[in-house]
Amino acid sequence: MAPVPVSVGAEPRPPALLPLLLLLLLLLPGRAAGLEVQRKFLSPTPTNNFALDGPGSRVYLAAVNRLFQLSGGELALEAEAAVGPVLDSPLCHAPQLPQASCEHPKVLTNNYNKILQPDPEQGVLVVCGSIYQGLCQLRSMANISAVAVRFPPGGSDPVTVFPSMLNVAANHPNASTVGLVLRRGGGGARLLVAATYTGFGSPFFPRNRSLEDHRFENTPEIAIRALNARGDLAKLFTFDINPSDDNIFKIKQGAKARHKLSFVRAFLQRGAAPPARRPYAYLALNSEANAGDKESPSHSLLARICLGEPAEATLNGSGETKKLTESYIQLGLRCGGPADAFTRLVSVFPARAVWRSPADPGPDPPPPEDLLFGVFERAGTAGGGGRPQSALCVFRFAEIEETIRAARNSCFVSPAAGMVTVLDSVVQGTGPACEKRNIQLQPEQLDCGAAHLQHPLAIVNPVTATPIFTYSGLTAVAVASINNYTVVFLGTASGGLLKINLDSNMKVISRRSISVAYGEPVHPIMQFDPSDSSYLYLMTSYQMARVKVAACNQYSTCTECLAAADAYCGWCTMETRCSLQHECANFTGANFWASASEGVQQCPSMTILEPEINIDKENPALIIQINGTIPDLNGTDISCDYGNNIQTVARVAGDDVTQFIYCSLLPREAYPAFPEHQDHVVVEAALRVNSRNIIQASFTIYDCKRTGNVSPRRACTSCLSTRWKCHWCPSTYTCVSNSSQCDDVLQMKVSSKADCPRIVAAPLEPMPTGVSRDIRISLAQATFSEDTALQCHFGPDRTFEARWVNSSAVECLNVVLHTPEKSHLFPVNLQLKDSPDRFIDSPETMTVEVYNCATGSADCSQCLGREDLGHRCLWSESSSSCRLHTEASPASDVCPAPEIRKIEPLRGPLEGGTLLTIRGRNLGRRFSDAAGAVRIGAVPCVPLPHRYIVSEAIVCQTGEAPEAFSDVVTVNMSREGRSRERFSYVLPVVYSIAPLNGPRAGGTRVTIRGSRLDVGSELRVLVNTSKQCTDLSRSDSTISCTVPAAELTGTVPVCVQFENRSCASHNITFKYERNPLISGISPTKSQLSGGRIITLEGRGFELVQNVSMAVRGIGREQTSCKVHSDTTITCPSPAASNVTAGGKPAPVDFYLNSRRYAEDRPALDEEMYPEEALHISKFSLDYYADPQFFTAKKEKWIKHHPGEPLTLVIHKEPDSLGLESNEYQVRIGLVSCEIQIVSDRVIHCSVNESLSTAHRQLPVTIQVGKFNYTIATLQLGGGETAIIVSIVICSILLLLSVVALFVFCTKSRRAERYWQKTLLQMEEMESQIREEIRKGFAELQTDMTDLTKELNRSQGIPFLEYKHFVTRTFFPKCSSLYEECYILPAQQLSSQGGSQAQETHPLLVGEWKIPESCRPNMEEGISLFSTLLNNKHFLIVFVHALEQQKDFAVRDRCNLASLLTIALHGKLEYYTSIMKDLLVDLIDASASKNPKLMLRRTESVVEKMLTNWMSICMYSYLRETVGEPFFLLICAIKQQINKGSIDAITGKARYTLNEEWLLRENIEAKPRNLNVSFQGCGMDSLSVRAMDTDTLSQVKEKILEAFCKNVPYSQWPRVEDVDLEWFATSTDSYILRDLDDTSVVEDGRKKLNTLAHYKIPEGASLAMSLSDKKDTTLSRVKDLDTEKYFHLVLPTDESVEHKKSHRQSHRKKVLPEIYLTRLLSTKGTLQKFLDDLFKAILSIRDDKPPLAVKYFFDFLEEQAEKRGITDPDTMHIWKTNSLPLRFWVNILKNPQFVFDIDKTDHIDACLSVIAQAFIDACSLSDLQLGKDSPTNKLLYAKEIPEYRKIVQRYYKQIHDMPPLSEQEMNAHLAEESRKYRNEFNTNVAMAEIYKYAKRYRCQIVAALDANPTTKRTQLQHKFEQVIALMEDNIYECCSEA
Repeated sequence: MAPVPVSVGAEPRPPALLPLLLLLLLLLPGRAAGLEVQRKFLSPTPTNNFALDGPGSRVYLAAVNRLFQLSGGELALEAEAAVGPVLDSPLCHAPQLPQASCEHPKVLTNNYNKILQPDPEQGVLVVCGSIYQGLCQLRSMANISAVAVRFPPGGSDPVTVFPSMLNVAANHPNASTVGLVLRRGGGGARLLVAATYTGFGSPFFPRNRSLEDHRFENTPEIAIRALNARGDLAKLFTFDINPSDDNIFKIKQGAKARHKLSFVRAFLQRGAAPPARRPYAYLALNSEANAGDKESPSHSLLARICLGEPAEATLNGSGETKKLTESYIQLGLRCGGPADAFTRLVSVFPARAVWRSPADPGPDPPPPEDLLFGVFERAGTAGGGGRPQSALCVFRFAEIEETIRAARNSCFVSPAAGMVTVLDSVVQGTGPACEKRNIQLQPEQLDCGAAHLQHPLAIVNPVTATPIFTYSGLTAVAVASINNYTVVFLGTASGGLLKINLDSNMKVISRRSISVAYGEPVHPIMQFDPSDSSYLYLMTSYQMARVKVAACNQYSTCTECLAAADAYCGWCTMETRCSLQHECANFTGANFWASASEGVQQCPSMTILEPEINIDKENPALIIQINGTIPDLNGTDISCDYGNNIQTVARVAGDDVTQFIYCSLLPREAYPAFPEHQDHVVVEAALRVNSRNIIQASFTIYDCKRTGNVSPRRACTSCLSTRWKCHWCPSTYTCVSNSSQCDDVLQMKVSSKADCPRIVAAPLEPMPTGVSRDIRISLAQATFSEDTALQCHFGPDRTFEARWVNSSAVECLNVVLHTPEKSHLFPVNLQLKDSPDRFIDSPETMTVEVYNCATGSADCSQCLGREDLGHRCLWSESSSSCRLHTEASPASDVCPAPEIRKIEPLRGPLEGGTLLTIRGRNLGRRFSDAAGAVRIGAVPCVPLPHRYIVSEAIVCQTGEAPEAFSDVVTVNMSREGRSRERFSYVLPVVYSIAPLNGPRAGGTRVTIRGSRLDVGSELRVLVNTSKQCTDLSRSDSTISCTVPAAELTGTVPVCVQFENRSCASHNITFKYERNPLISGISPTKSQLSGGRIITLEGRGFELVQNVSMAVRGIGREQTSCKVHSDTTITCPSPAASNVTAGGKPAPVDFYLNSRRYAEDRPALDEEMYPEEALHISKFSLDYYADPQFFTAKKEKWIKHHPGEPLTLVIHKEPDSLGLESNEYQVRIGLVSCEIQIVSDRVIHCSVNESLSTAHRQLPVTIQVGKFNYTIATLQLGGGETAIIVSIVICSILLLLSVVALFVFCTKSRRAERYWQKTLLQMEEMESQIREEIRKGFAELQTDMTDLTKELNRSQGIPFLEYKHFVTRTFFPKCSSLYEECYILPAQQLSSQGGSQAQETHPLLVGEWKIPESCRPNMEEGISLFSTLLNNKHFLIVFVHALEQQKDFAVRDRCNLASLLTIALHGKLEYYTSIMKDLLVDLIDASASKNPKLMLRRTESVVEKMLTNWMSICMYSYLRETVGEPFFLLICAIKQQINKGSIDAITGKARYTLNEEWLLRENIEAKPRNLNVSFQGCGMDSLSVRAMDTDTLSQVKEKILEAFCKNVPYSQWPRVEDVDLEWFATSTDSYILRDLDDTSVVEDGRKKLNTLAHYKIPEGASLAMSLSDKKDTTLSRVKDLDTEKYFHLVLPTDESVEHKKSHRQSHRKKVLPEIYLTRLLSTKGTLQKFLDDLFKAILSIRDDKPPLAVKYFFDFLEEQAEKRGITDPDTMHIWKTNSLPLRFWVNILKNPQFVFDIDKTDHIDACLSVIAQAFIDACSLSDLQLGKDSPTNKLLYAKEIPEYRKIVQRYYKQIHDMPPLSEQEMNAHLAEESRKYRNEFNTNVAMAEIYKYAKRYRCQIVAALDANPTTKRTQLQHKFEQVIALMEDNIYECCSEA
């Protein structure tokens, strides 16, 4: 079915794009979440269907006009076939219908695949397309490019085909068709087809004036068709049972509008209820509603058909075929509630899965059951992007089946109103309503109905299910049941694949997704790979994909693996990877593989029971507890792995529940190094099982000594607060791991770390640099004695003496610290004087600040302002410096007035809010000085604390001014400072905005005009009150910015906001318009160099300010485009890099107003990757190689004389670019060459102006886009250089000529010697051929002389009787009207002889066999009908009326003509007059068109009547004159063939006239004369000549021929009926057979036994006798399998020879073509007999030709004269078509029409060559023969001119004879009628003609009414009388007969 088109252009979702992107990026792993596309195949045309063969080794993909055969795993192309486009019309019959003709015009039509169904048992692939009315093909599954069974077969064995056999699938691209191959127990295949009606009245029927509809009568909605490709092809695709109407489901024409069926899928399903488990075929379909018809809503249906009895059925649906409509029942499927149902079915998938019902809360899951999963969509509602909302629903098959049983019960046993109805809209239905029967329905009848019950049925109330998952745009579903989960795969309309995991309650527990082909809908049918169910095949619009159902390897840890809740993925413990279950080794064993259903807690892990180990511990060991899913480790090779190739031995302990592992710790010397400044190291330990680490954990090795050393200034605190078991030893002031290592241990817990001696941090007063001071430090928990010597430590090299003040305080003496900085912090620590690296703990670092007044104070305010920091500094005005304030220096705290150096900005709005920055000196010592000190005139300006810089800068916010003014800025801090610049309060004004509108996507650059727009410190332009305009720039009069995007179209206000106050603009608006739409680009191709002008078409382009074009991935740079109008943009294509010409189309992006163009669609499809979804492009560009140009002769120099006109002819290589003439630019130098003509290969251009002569050489360049190529150089004028060059060239040429002459003479002498040698060989070969022909001719002449003598002239030639000659000629094939084979009883020749049954035609049976009860009416009706046929007017109207019917095929016309000939055989003169009248009509029709084509074929009734008339009239002449030479020629051919070896299997012979039957081997054969006795055919014994290479069957044939040569062939015994016995000695005899135990085997094949095999000598005695039982060891020899048997040559001889060395093959076998000379040999031998035959045919006996020939030729000449046709060629062609081609060629090809002989295939091939020579002799066209012409034409090419003269002389002789009178001809015809009267049963012929009359009764009556003569004589009423008499009897009587 064609994919549903996805509509676009809907309103997008509200603005959740960015959050959604971030969410998806977080949710989706890096890999394609949970799925992985393994392989893809890209189709060049849209895909339609795909199918898998049985084992999944091949994938068949059907696309528009193409079929592909792909390998199963790799999707590699194995074979392909083109199946379209073709010339077709939906109003025409398929051309495969022989009788079809069509007056409607046919156009090139694409072929959309409708059915792709493999039938592995027959090895065929059923392929049905939309062309030719839905025709099907049977292709080979092994190679789809080959048609396995040609249908209709055509050729030499045609079958009758009807439209219903050809019109199988829907004939429209958008009409649905589903198919299903069904198997029968007996091996017969059937094809279930359901197709949407596309005939008259449907939306698919083409609009035209004709109401003719070929599909209504021929294509039912549902049918089961025969599909036995190996059986009778006449029944292929016919409806499967008789009468055929019972096996179809066709809706009545009047009801079709109410029942528009659209089919989704057909599938097979076993019944859910045991024990029956019947096989059913289900059809999922939609019944579409009429538009606006509320009573006929669209709804989903599930229809079921029974396939057979379960006892004899297989799942493939075997058993007896039931009448389709008997068991047909349909019920609705509803997904959702009545109000919000999803009504349209999209895809279905039957599967077995676990579904726990709410009433079953048990702990164990219920057993799996048969379920039907369906995707439904809500028609008429669209989600994002125009995609309809859809849902997944599940139905139980058990519930469906129970509903069906209840419905049938309610229909027939206990009627319940409104539960079930009978479908009265179906043609094959039984009745309008259910009716109660007093019967008990059997289970089989409840399930499948019965013939006596009403059918088909429809259940009124649908089966309802609740959606388990909803989504937008679901298109496909596939389901698998895995590890207690149900996994559902859902394809989407955007090319994504969702995977949802359902638990037993059908609740979604996890969801994954992947993008397969973005933007390409997934086809409704997806299939799992039969060979590996972990792969899923799916198809999108242009791709076939094989998707791995789970990408488990993306999860690196067990927790990730199991937390993903993916049913397919589990943790493979022993391989430490996430995998599919079957990918894990030993997955069937316990605890080897953990599934997601077991939960994350089952992940394998290990716990180290003592995870912290002291470095000093002796002989440590690890004890490991095993948790989670790990198999029993007993018996495995296990160890503990510490990395760096360090492993220790481990052992297992524990019970079944818990396992423990004991292993030694790694050796002490192998401990890893401790990191710097760290007291511990973490060691990873892994459990290694069978050389793989499967689980790991870490433990810690710690060192307490390092704990104290890591933080030396907090050693005790760190020691006692660590998590290790450490102790502090005060005596050594170290951290130890064992209390025994210290005498006076102070052992503390972490919470008691306060007991450590430590410094109590206290703030210290800042001290000036370089000044000495004592610093006091307080201690806590000081356990030292005051004798302990300490030092104060202020950093490296800054130690000072410390003095104990008391037990808890120490004083640092005479501390002097220096800093050049403004201030610096020094750390304060105490250390033991004797141990400089041992510090008293200082948990909180204590510091002292040292400052320098001379640094960092540039003015008075900065200097004095340091007082707040505790810095004692003083400003010296005299030296303008800051220094330390000492007691001696005078103190002054008054600073100069503030100095304002700069203010900015200089203007602000009246509303204030401007941030005014004031820069200068002495702007305050602290912020409090500036607060309230700043004013602009009288308006205060409020300083901002966080922006204040002491003394240097004040930032204040201006207040609101009452009016516009300008004033200085003042800062008043006891003294006042004033600015030199003035600050102005102004009123900014906005006038306008341009442009006034722009696209909704944003990006429009707008300009706002006004005055005083550059005021203030902050400006915002707000669009629609909230969104800011970006990229602002402004001046006094303009503001420019880029407008943001908007969600909706419409007019929005624009606010220009200064300083975040009110809007300065009140009436300024901007209008958001619809986004521009790019509908298409053209051309879609570019050269690699780029620059081709690409035209964009669409709307809304006037809104666009700038456009650029980029080609993603391969384009070098963006190119700027030009907007021409609202609907047109042109862009130069970018140049391409890193691209292969002709590769995949490159996506193209357009940027409109710097925004990437995208059609209005939702922000994202939920299942897509954000990075992919954001980069989807609607347009693409194909890059092709740059065009190639060259001059006419590819010369690089072109001479031109100035003043002469210049026209250049430039050739170009064909390319795929399709360039227009205006895309080429040709220049000569700087002058343009005006292009005159452009074609695919040539460009003509001319120059009208004079070329510059300043330069003698001008480049000729051609430019296409950016591709610029110099093709040649134009050379102006002559010159001395040219003369010199010419002389040099001539000299070189002269020298080369001399050398060439010498070489030529040498070669000539050598060639002459070789030629002489070859001539000798040719002469020798010619003499051999001549000798062979002479010998062969002499032998044949001797044999034929003997044969001629022996032939008894009266009895020897086995002529057929006249009646058999007539029936074989008139009815060459068994007509469909005569399907019985009438066989006469066998006649015995003698007691020993056997005979073959002779077939007899029904027209020859003496009595008309009809029941007596019917006879009176039948005889009266036939008699009246005979009277009508003997009325000339009636008969001519009758014939014309039938011929006007389109389904009255050529076969029917021929059959009618022959029946008329038999019926009127007794009145040949009447028959002749009818024939002449009809011929006149034919000549009239032909003369107006092409008269030479008349009578060329037999396509009308009269042409076949002429054939029959000639046969009747020429029989006597044939028998008396031509019979003998014709028979002798046949005997001569047979004798000549038998002279040499004949391969019994292939039929090829040493001597033949047909190249295809030539044995191209030199098989040496010796003759054997055998003495044979045989009691049969009137002789006892004879000497028979055979070849020693003959098989025994060939010997038998020659013996029978010798004994029975004067007996008709039909009375000969058959070869298989006789035995041949060889009497080797008087006592020993052997039965000789073609195959027995002594047969030789060569190259795997059995060789047939020959005389040479049995070593039978010359003159051997043999006896032939009729066998008692038929020899069944082999059938006909030529039908044997060449793969198993051979006779003379192996079929592979040629290929074997190629493998042999050249020397061997040359010695053994010459070229096969050398044996073609044998054709000449055979021809020469037979030449005399052929000449005799042609002479007999083309000569006039006794100066009197056959009367019929003279009479008819005169008639033709008379008709030509009447019509003014004087062309002699036309007359010659008419005569040839009427006699030689119509009669003689037919006889030459079919001697069995004349003689009772055996025409073998080989003789038939030779006669075809002779017939071809006869046709060529009668033709006027000259033979155009050459070395490649077929040998069949070449063989007699030399004789054809001579024969042609004979033909022309024959025609002239007849022309010159005196004309025949009508009386003479009528007398002759009357004599012929009398001679053979009572030979035929004319009643049977009349009855058969009547069948045609009955079939076309209405058309015949209409024709009789339309004809004035027949209407006047009321023939139509007589015809109606015939119908009345016959109608009720003929069919009943015939069926009884």
